[in-house]
Amino acid sequence: MAIAKAERLMNLALCLLGTRRPLSKRELRGSIEAYLEAFGPGNTAAFGPGNAAAFGPGSTAACGPGSAASAGQAGESGPDAVAGSAPGKRSGAGSSDDAFNRMFERDKDDLRELGLIIETVEGIDGEIGYLARRDSNRLPPITLDVEEAAALGLAAKVWQQARLAGAASGALQKLRAAGMPLAEDAYESQSALEPRIPVHEAAFEPLMLAARDRRTVVFDYHKANAARPEQRHVEPWTLECWRGHWYLAGWDRDRGAERVFRLSRITGKVRSRAVPFTVPVPDHVTVRETVESWSGETATRTARITVRAGHGYPLRARATVTRDLGDGWDELEIPYGHGLDAWLVEFGPDVKVLEPAELRADVLDRLRAVAKG
Repeated sequence: MAIAKAERLMNLALCLLGTRRPLSKRELRGSIEAYLEAFGPGNTAAFGPGNAAAFGPGSTAACGPGSAASAGQAGESGPDAVAGSAPGKRSGAGSSDDAFNRMFERDKDDLRELGLIIETVEGIDGEIGYLARRDSNRLPPITLDVEEAAALGLAAKVWQQARLAGAASGALQKLRAAGMPLAEDAYESQSALEPRIPVHEAAFEPLMLAARDRRTVVFDYHKANAARPEQRHVEPWTLECWRGHWYLAGWDRDRGAERVFRLSRITGKVRSRAVPFTVPVPDHVTVRETVESWSGETATRTARITVRAGHGYPLRARATVTRDLGDGWDELEIPYGHGLDAWLVEFGPDVKVLEPAELRADVLDRLRAVAKG
């Protein structure tokens, strides 16, 4: 971040934190050195003599000229560095006001992105004011021990390839600044072994946001045994990752039932709708068990399959019994649960299903669908 912008944001944050009443854009423009240098005071300077009481004790100098954080203090961040404007080169009042409004809105959004809670309050006269209450912007006491801090650090590393990378690292920095103990990184000397949860599906981010905001989504879903995608209307509950694949658990409004969708089979864009949920969202444990069951992790029976020698190592790892049949084939007994047919199809001609009969039929149906394109 440029020095000028960092100092400007610091001054704006100090003003909003130090005031005992909401401050309007006009007042902030006349109180922050960087805004004054770039755009002038506007119609009326915000604080004249005797008005310093608007800020808390010791905080008056944070916003006015001569403050330690004012934009004019550093050589790298003089007036010319703010919005590319220099004294004596300002345009008309209208364009100056527009430029200030744009900068102020950007600065306000940047502070909120950094975690500052800024309240917007409408005064009696209808003028909008802003303030950041200290009690709303103060972290509670951090009571994490070293082991808990290590777990959080490891979790932040997991999300380095996902949409949550920035949020995870930012949250970790704030916790450390607030006193969270630093834990020794067990993976520091073995970076090749650092955990990762890859997120390659374009549907991940919109579904994550929709689940967070409780918004219904619409998307096209291509089942493994279907010739073409079908549109689904879903109330998203949560996202779960199993065996390297992401799944969405939610309520299928068209079918009136709980369903799980593999993100890699979602085609096209995910569109969200401002439609309220019709079914209560279950607790996390229930949803996790549903995803586990639909992804084939919960086994209720045993299946017998044959696997070509030298192939199907993930299947061999799950096998409870392995027999050498000769002629380059092995017989395996593996746990049979929901989703096993879709997994077996991925191995193509290197796997054959012996029993049960319904599993064999499901695998054949999926292969025929793939053959039809």
